[in-house]
Amino acid sequence: MLDTLALQNSSANSSFITVLYTLLISFLLSTLIAMVYEKTFRGLSYSRNFVQSLILSSIVAATVMQAIGDSLASGLGMMGALAIIRFRTSFKDPRDIIFMFAALASGIASGVGGFDIAVVGTVGFCVAAFILYHSPFGQTGYYDGMLRFNMENDPESKGMLSDILKNNCKVFALITLRDIAQGKRLDYAYHIKMKYRKGKEDLLEELNSINHIKGVSLLLQETTVEL
Repeated sequence: MLDTLALQNSSANSSFITVLYTLLISFLLSTLIAMVYEKTFRGLSYSRNFVQSLILSSIVAATVMQAIGDSLASGLGMMGALAIIRFRTSFKDPRDIIFMFAALASGIASGVGGFDIAVVGTVGFCVAAFILYHSPFGQTGYYDGMLRFNMENDPESKGMLSDILKNNCKVFALITLRDIAQGKRLDYAYHIKMKYRKGKEDLLEELNSINHIKGVSLLLQETTVEL
């Protein structure tokens, strides 16, 4: 069926049914790309307008490519018309640009009748996006967040602190240490990476068991950095 549509689409006058099928395929493929974008997004909230733009841009690209067809004159005229438009929307995340190009590519491939290429390319892109999302490349950073607190300057408290961090954290690094209360207390700031199956609630509960510890705060990277 896709081969038949491709032959009809490459002719000088595409039938009305062929145009509808082309737009439908571009819509379905771009919707799949938009769904993958939502599932693999790591920030607090994504732009719904951008997700809608992913779908609509594919339909526009398919429409433009069908209008141009095999006509060189139409292609040059379309290029000149689009050159007049100035797009001033900036993308803060390079990943958004890639997803926009993927949506446009699926629309262009559908518009020129390359339905097999459009389907295989879109599915391959979505699978690659999911693989990267669950791979080490998809991790937000080496450390999960920052831990801050202050406690009394005594060997017993320091020993308890060391045991708690080793028990709950895969990696931890002291980034700041300063005296407060004329050296009677110490203010700590750590970068930490939690162990697998260790929750932040367990870490905070164990820290609060240390006598005279105050100001315990844990800032996780996913909720404080990626906005």
